[in-house]
Amino acid sequence: MRVGPNGGTTETPRHRALGSDSRVTILGLIRAAAGGLTAADIAERTGQHLSTTRAHLERLVDAGLLVKARASGGLPGRPAWRYRATAADPVPAPYRALAAALLDHVTGEGADVRATAGRVGRDWGRQLAAAAPGTGDPVEAVTTVLDGLGFAPSVQPPTETGQIPVHLHTCPFLDLVGKNPDAMCALHAGVIRGILEKHGAPTDGATLEPFGAPAACVVRLPRPDAMARVEDHLDG
Repeated sequence: MRVGPNGGTTETPRHRALGSDSRVTILGLIRAAAGGLTAADIAERTGQHLSTTRAHLERLVDAGLLVKARASGGLPGRPAWRYRATAADPVPAPYRALAAALLDHVTGEGADVRATAGRVGRDWGRQLAAAAPGTGDPVEAVTTVLDGLGFAPSVQPPTETGQIPVHLHTCPFLDLVGKNPDAMCALHAGVIRGILEKHGAPTDGATLEPFGAPAACVVRLPRPDAMARVEDHLDG
């Protein structure tokens, strides 16, 4: 490690990751693409072999310069990793320590990490909903909790199928997502479903799509009439 004039180290993982012209080029391409890029996208643009591109991408992820998540675009099957540049200054959140502890817990599980993270997230979501200001609107309950966690949610117009998209413009857990994207995204999806459960709303149509919009992750909530039918049933 080299030491600078102020006594701090100058050879950090980020500096080492950017010691390659290829990785600098890749980082520039991803920063210029608001919706992120896949390894195949980058290999096509740079002319590099796909395996070489993947190695460079993982080095940038390990250095905290990129975060990766699977974005299906609503299509079936297991999608490719999509990479996006991290924010220069991650947004602080009041539950970072708890999220880190949960990540350590689910990563140590021998079973399906996504399923375990989803179950933990549901429990966490129900607790957060119970502690949040009272509201009879499940959509408002979801956005209130997510706003309190630092996700900066904004409700979008309903889709043609009646779903309600909610864009998450920031992620206060980006560095944790980089350590285990599947687990953290499943954890957040579970939180959303837990909030809906606490309000007696259906959860089957609730999804979280990483990088689902050019500048945001997208939560898709069930149609309002589906929520109303559940509430009517409970009232009856």
